[in-house]
Amino acid sequence: MTNVQVEEPTEGLRLIKPSVRTQPAYALEAPVAARKLNQNEAPDDFADALKREVLERVLARPWHRYPEFTPRTLSARLAEHYGWDADGLLVGNGSNELIQATMAVSIERDDVVVAPAPTFSLYRLLTSVFGGRYVGVPFASGFRYDIDRLIRTAQRDEAKLLVLNTPNNPTGSALRREDVERALAETEGFVVCDEAYIEFGGESAIPLLATNSRLVVLRTFSKALGLAGMRFGVALAQPAVAREIAKAKLPYNVNVVTLEAAEVALEHRERIDQRVAEVVAARTRLLQALRNIPGLTAFESAANFVVIRCESRPARAVFHTLHHDFGILVRDVSGGVDLGECLRISIGREDDVDAVIAALMTIFGGAA
Repeated sequence: MTNVQVEEPTEGLRLIKPSVRTQPAYALEAPVAARKLNQNEAPDDFADALKREVLERVLARPWHRYPEFTPRTLSARLAEHYGWDADGLLVGNGSNELIQATMAVSIERDDVVVAPAPTFSLYRLLTSVFGGRYVGVPFASGFRYDIDRLIRTAQRDEAKLLVLNTPNNPTGSALRREDVERALAETEGFVVCDEAYIEFGGESAIPLLATNSRLVVLRTFSKALGLAGMRFGVALAQPAVAREIAKAKLPYNVNVVTLEAAEVALEHRERIDQRVAEVVAARTRLLQALRNIPGLTAFESAANFVVIRCESRPARAVFHTLHHDFGILVRDVSGGVDLGECLRISIGREDDVDAVIAALMTIFGGAA
């Protein structure tokens, strides 16, 4: 391999927006572990039988042709699945692409984006990329949503966009539908409800779409539907708004393999429902056990993960012990806003839950 000497890129960096250069990139280290509980993925892989069904369909399609510009059959299935107009649906290469598209068509220089703090870091990063100003609003105690404060902040700063992740990542906090309704009634910008984890708890804002053209709801197939590796997301909005957001999407943005996988997943909804029920039951069991371990606090969650605060041990030390001594990889979120000494633990299989409980009992010297 040729060793190429590269000069310091001072000239090129000068052309990058200062607001972007000051932002940390979205990144995640994922060391190998026997139990991977750090990215809120489905605990079990997509079934082999369904994988074969996807591949058989893909083999029957021409690979030298672009996929449909608008996947009509899949859009009809999604419309039935979500109970919304197919003309108000956009598909994306993960919901991240649809977050980006929604912000691209709405956020101009100095526009304000208001979001709970902490929340999914991509919103802050993209706000900077588009030249906007990001305002984070802290949660109330116990990571409960402070909807009053969010609304007041959005009013004060004349927010162009209010982000409501529900359930929120990384806290697991959920909003009531009436809270979203209030936000729409009392603010004037877009309200983006990111519902990546909604299958596991909380109330969807989708029923509010019919009467609210400023509402955008985002969904993903990465969590409950077990297709994180396929990258598939959906945005729902009133059709006129969806057509404008679509202008910021790249053409042919979802490949034929992912399109077929999404359709197969929808055709086997009973498997999804069963997986969700198992995850919710495992989450309840994990929370009950963690609350009996002295030296840590476990917070209520409506998602497929729980957050703990390490009270008697440093979170970083607990993270390393879980990984190196017990083979359990969780997410260290202790550097986030109001997340001091916190770790986030994805809900895995039954044996993963048992392993987490046993490991934390050993580390903290408690009895569950």
